[in-house]
Amino acid sequence: MPGNSSRRGAVRKSGKGNPTAGSGGRVRRGLEGRGPTPKAAEREGHKAYKAKKRAEKSAPRRTARSRGSDTEWVAGRNAVVEALRAGVPVSGVYVAEGAERDGRLRETFRIVAERGISLLEVSKQALDRMTDRAVHQGLVAKVPAYEYAHPDDLLERARKSGVPPLIVALDSVTDPRNLGAVVRSAAGFGAHGVVVPERRAAGMTASAWKTSAGAAARLPVAQTVNLTRQLKAYQDEGLMVVGLAADGDVALPDLELADGPLVLVVGSEGDGLSRLVAQTCDQLVSIPMADALESLNAGVAAGVALYAIAQRRAH
Repeated sequence: MPGNSSRRGAVRKSGKGNPTAGSGGRVRRGLEGRGPTPKAAEREGHKAYKAKKRAEKSAPRRTARSRGSDTEWVAGRNAVVEALRAGVPVSGVYVAEGAERDGRLRETFRIVAERGISLLEVSKQALDRMTDRAVHQGLVAKVPAYEYAHPDDLLERARKSGVPPLIVALDSVTDPRNLGAVVRSAAGFGAHGVVVPERRAAGMTASAWKTSAGAAARLPVAQTVNLTRQLKAYQDEGLMVVGLAADGDVALPDLELADGPLVLVVGSEGDGLSRLVAQTCDQLVSIPMADALESLNAGVAAGVALYAIAQRRAH
């Protein structure tokens, strides 16, 4: 009979249990929105998506860097040779396949052979990736992260030496060549170490190593999170803190504190000592100049001051 759903071949009219019945079930789900349309660069098959993938594939890979734990790459034939000559602790040298041999390359091969430094021949593309496409001339050296000392280690070094502590602290000196020059002068004039802030200051890069002319291998460099706090800690240990300043109250030759436990603080050439560091100093000392308008960079100023202190201690 018509309408008899129990007969053979009849269609069940009830929507219950049948997701296609009525306007519900699959029909309703098909009418639901699917969210915003993805951007062209995110849709596979779109030309914008393909262009994005090509760009990512061809982009140079950068060396991961994080202050105090990164590896530095010295690129270029002159730079690598100078770093090796200066005793920079190179851990590996990489040369491009088929690189033209010249005097600098031959000297590099000789030095790495004498010191047992690993030498690898790689593709030019590999050197491009290592150096972020710097001009490497087919020669790159790998320099490991510098191992900084703790500021307290400098005091221990002074105790073992049997002479009053002499520590150099740098305030906002950002040029690694200045840092290297200070390390070289500090080693030459009997200081027990150099302290630098962790932030907004130069670190012991390959450039600083080169400028120190090997002194960085003999003299510890310590890092501190807060320079002002560290200076106060040194004061608590009995050291006097003296800062170099153009308007210092005492001229360097008249520094009577030079004989005792001392921290010499050197600021940047442009701004000098920061306000808090200057306030922390026990005394501000000036270097007499023939022309009041002249100024010295941090490396030269530290060298002059350390020489004067060494002379006074010797008498």
